[in-house]
Amino acid sequence: MSEFSLTDADLSEELPSGRAKTFYNRVGWATTHLYRTGLLTRPRRAVYAITERGQQVLATNPERVDLHVLAQFPELGAFRSPRESAGADEEPQPLSPTSPAANALTVHETTPHELIASAYRELRAALIAELLDSISDQDPGFFESLVLDVLQAIGYGGSRADAANRLGQSGDGGVDGVIREDRLGLDQIYVQAKKWADPVGRPEIQRFFGALHGQRATKGVFITTSTFTRGARDYANDVTPRVILVDGIELAGLMIDYRVGVTPTETITLVRLDSDYFDADGNATVT
Repeated sequence: MSEFSLTDADLSEELPSGRAKTFYNRVGWATTHLYRTGLLTRPRRAVYAITERGQQVLATNPERVDLHVLAQFPELGAFRSPRESAGADEEPQPLSPTSPAANALTVHETTPHELIASAYRELRAALIAELLDSISDQDPGFFESLVLDVLQAIGYGGSRADAANRLGQSGDGGVDGVIREDRLGLDQIYVQAKKWADPVGRPEIQRFFGALHGQRATKGVFITTSTFTRGARDYANDVTPRVILVDGIELAGLMIDYRVGVTPTETITLVRLDSDYFDADGNATVT
């Protein structure tokens, strides 16, 4: 801390919410951005080391490495604005230093509501990336349980025990089986989930489509921790019965929306003037 001439008061300063120290929060965000753009590597949890790219950037920008510097790397755009259903054939475009995403917190160009929305999107993007990293560190058994939890949180599969009995029979690190669409079992959904690092291509979706007929299922969901190629998505869009593809980003988004593997930290409630409370002359209405 002495290298930055920080006082005890500096280190004890808290965020407005009072839930974290300002200094450590900023260090955390800086580390996250440097890691996501390849300037740092993470040999193990909470341990970081500078990469060759990081050394090159530091040599070129010895005084300051900020978002304007990181904007030259396409990974920044992919991290701050993850595409909910991007195919593996699509490459994220690099941010320019003057792009809206790179300057999301430029106060004089945005309203307070836009700042809040921008901050929420960035917080969500960071959490999605963290969730995907955490999933990749787990074994297939954990992934199977995660898929069951997400499907049941959404409302599929009947009871947790019933869903567990119907899924998880593939033995190849994935989850395969037929679950109920609702608690009454009025319709069946065939589920296949793969904890993969490589993109899922069209051949895998074709095999999945064939499995639908073998299971006499009318609907199918293919879940992966990676991505789908454009060919896989095009094929899924054209076949009947319907096949829904859920990639890693969407899976993490569902975990956030349905509170699977995440914990709310704070809630901000925005309020506006209640015009009905005041009369036309601006006087309070007494009831």
